[in-house]
Amino acid sequence: MVGVADVPPPPPESETPGRSSLSPVLAALLDDLHALSGAIYLLSPTEPVLEMAVMAGLPRVFASPWERLGLGSSVPVADALRERRLVWVSGEVEMAHHYPRIATVLPYPFSMAALPLATEDTAYGALFVTWPGTHSPQLSDHERHRLTTACERLVERLARAAAEHRPVGPEPDLLPPPPETDPDAPSGAAAALRAVARLPYGLCGLDLHGRITFANRAAGELLGIPVADLRGALLWTAAPWLSDPGYEDRYRAALLTREVTTFVALRPPGTWLSFRLYPGEDGLSLRIAPSRAVAREDPPGRAGTVDPSRQVGGRRLVTIGHVLNLAGALTEAVGVEDVVQLVADEIAPAVGSQGLMMLGSHGGRLHILGHRGFPDDEAVERWNGTPLTAPIPSAHVLATGVPAFFESPEQLERLYPLRTTPTSDGMAAWACLPLIASGRPVGTWVLAYAQPHAFPADERAVLTSLSGLIAQALERALLYDAKHRLAHGLQQALLPPSLPALPGLETAARYLPATQGMEIGGDFYDVVRTHDRAVAAIGDVQGHNVTAAGLMGQIRTAVRAYTTVGQGPGEVMRSTNRLLIDLRADLFASCVYLSVDRERGRMVLARAGHPPPLLRRPDGQVRVLDLAGGPLLGIQEAAVYPTVEVAFPRGSVLVLYTDGLIEKPGTDLDEALAELAERLAGDPGEPLDALADRLLGRGAADGERPDDVALLLLRAV
Repeated sequence: MVGVADVPPPPPESETPGRSSLSPVLAALLDDLHALSGAIYLLSPTEPVLEMAVMAGLPRVFASPWERLGLGSSVPVADALRERRLVWVSGEVEMAHHYPRIATVLPYPFSMAALPLATEDTAYGALFVTWPGTHSPQLSDHERHRLTTACERLVERLARAAAEHRPVGPEPDLLPPPPETDPDAPSGAAAALRAVARLPYGLCGLDLHGRITFANRAAGELLGIPVADLRGALLWTAAPWLSDPGYEDRYRAALLTREVTTFVALRPPGTWLSFRLYPGEDGLSLRIAPSRAVAREDPPGRAGTVDPSRQVGGRRLVTIGHVLNLAGALTEAVGVEDVVQLVADEIAPAVGSQGLMMLGSHGGRLHILGHRGFPDDEAVERWNGTPLTAPIPSAHVLATGVPAFFESPEQLERLYPLRTTPTSDGMAAWACLPLIASGRPVGTWVLAYAQPHAFPADERAVLTSLSGLIAQALERALLYDAKHRLAHGLQQALLPPSLPALPGLETAARYLPATQGMEIGGDFYDVVRTHDRAVAAIGDVQGHNVTAAGLMGQIRTAVRAYTTVGQGPGEVMRSTNRLLIDLRADLFASCVYLSVDRERGRMVLARAGHPPPLLRRPDGQVRVLDLAGGPLLGIQEAAVYPTVEVAFPRGSVLVLYTDGLIEKPGTDLDEALAELAERLAGDPGEPLDALADRLLGRGAADGERPDDVALLLLRAV
């Protein structure tokens, strides 16, 4: 399938110097599984990067965006190695769901399996295998066994090489040999060539790279190109009007899916041609015929125009792949740190860079937004706060908007002689590129290389193009972070900074914002000390936005004011309800308000549509205080809020909370409340702060929360 017959069988015990150690295993695996393609990645010994060592079945250009990728990247081979598991993607739908960036670059029906090359203690790399879309949605037991066995063989070879201090590096890719095209072939083949030459439509043979291995006379006439000029040339180079991503997409689709694909193209000035691609293991057969199509089927762009950058067969597809992959990745970035991490994981490894620094400007100075990969962090951080007028490349690039490339320390020192200790960051080559969005500079990104590095024109063009995508993502991220800081500051200002010390009571409180939206909401709590009693309240204003937070601040202030003038729990509720109606905010609020008399060991509660409090008695029994109450605040102007007196002896713990603590999608509220009561039962001597953390649940601070959560605990002592 991939030329395995031409590869000598591997020796049983040891490797012969100079012989490929990985390719034979991969080739045998693809043949046995009737797979389309596959590749082996090795983990870099110096950085968390996976590098493709060998690919088989298809040209490497199909996987060019992922030839070198960070171990933290969201791609199957990286996931397989990090999580030490088989990753199976059954088709294009599942690929789009789990790995949308890959689906953007390769939107074709194909299946993929990725497995780690690792032991429990040592990670060596990973491999992937692909099949056309006709493969079963599930891996068979035979396929799983063969994949696992092949990985075990590869791990044995890699472990042996490591023990012998024998480096294992890249190996030649495995592609089927091109078909026989010698016109002086035996008479049967010559007769076949003569028969093909008499056909009225064009026939071409293409290898896996798109080079024309055969063309009959009709193909030359239809394309308007002599047959002698077609042989050995790339189809889109010989016919520049076919140099368009849309047509290339059909070519790649045929190879990846092994399905017949067609398209219609306009040969200037006005001849429409129909192209039908028949894929095989070693290339494609192309049938060309006149088309009567009236509707245009050509992809975006003007037919007949030639973009000099559209050079397929290597750089062209690498550029498209990387741009699409990064564009998809950056749509997932939320904050500045996300942008830095994605560029470090997706772009820096792909272009061979070892270091990354992202800078912004504020107040006339450079500010480091994030950096990765530099051997000396202090050497990088010293640029933080540098004036934009300083004679250094990062500042100059930001001021002028013109990229700068330095292929060696000597070149950098020659252009910027005032720069002290030119290699203090431990690197030997740098690319400094401006980040310009909406017509204004938002920052600079710097790629650093551990060894001197040449920057050819095509690489400079790619990096410059990527800068635009990164700049747009960074602009959004900076705005998001600014809004997040504003929301966080507003929320903190509206909640009490600390709880007062109360005689006879211990208190603890927690607040967790929702993880969706601006991370700001209307949940509040408060504890107030008066001359003869202690008052506590908890509530929830409808919504998760600035309006809800602002209204929450007004309600909390009103509750404090009504408490200060001596109103009881029922009166405070009625007064707050009338205030909310008068404000005409069109938002509702729930609330529990209580007054504690420590001398009597009693408390009086009023409730307005709020989840019931929980009371743990000194003997450890937990009671749900499902008190009679009134409607939500802000609904009925004449609403009445009855009060209930409950015993609150020493050693009791009262739990007040908002609905975000118990309301989860797909969870019954009664079951959630019962589960919370079970968590409340426990050691009566447990510190209140520890109990608060336990009630929130393990990982609550880091998990996904559709609603914010407020929690207030009171213990009678």
